[in-house]
Amino acid sequence: MRTKDRNIAYIAEYLTAVGIDLREVRVVGDEEGPIVEALNALRHRYTYVFTTGGIGPTHDDITADCVAKAFGVPIDVDPRALAILQERLRATGAEMNEARLRMTRIPKGADLVINKVSGAPGIWIGNVIVMAGVPTIMQAMLDEVAPKLKTGVRMLSQTLRADAREGDIGTQLGEIAKANPEVAIGSYPFFDPQHGPNTNVVLRARDARKLALAARAVEEMLERVRGAQSSGG
Repeated sequence: MRTKDRNIAYIAEYLTAVGIDLREVRVVGDEEGPIVEALNALRHRYTYVFTTGGIGPTHDDITADCVAKAFGVPIDVDPRALAILQERLRATGAEMNEARLRMTRIPKGADLVINKVSGAPGIWIGNVIVMAGVPTIMQAMLDEVAPKLKTGVRMLSQTLRADAREGDIGTQLGEIAKANPEVAIGSYPFFDPQHGPNTNVVLRARDARKLALAARAVEEMLERVRGAQSSGG
């Protein structure tokens, strides 16, 4: 990868928050065959497919063409996209050119994903949502499509500071996780400048009662661990 990806984690957290589980991530190069293959495989397997990148003005921005090929539809300059971009260019004093015109090419039958940041729209066709690769633009596009997504129950989260090293609570956390299969429990070590190595325990669930029960079990376990450490000097 030529640039460090910042979109995957953001999309994963965003979707989880609105009740959509991220099942698979693929990083595909700027090659038509692999992109089309990935689109067709994923769109038949999952409820939604989100793509980022490849819809800019340069010759290697080929995602829109690949989407059209995957769906078997033609692609051409879209009057809606053209009007949006022309208005944006007038407001900024820039001129339309061949490179910018590429960003108005939309597969036939697709809806536009409004881009309030830079104007050039994304694409929504079938269950495939095509967004820009620039993080700020992608995030704005995701905000646009989110209200239209079929979402599940929102994910609830609770974070507990362990005041213990991860290695001292790992086994116990595993036992609690096994006893609470509908609650995702993760441990995240960090260094406290004042107190040294520490751990945050993060619990996630869609059922508030089950989350509370698991959190209480973790709290009681942490109290026992801290008590044993104190008595041990």
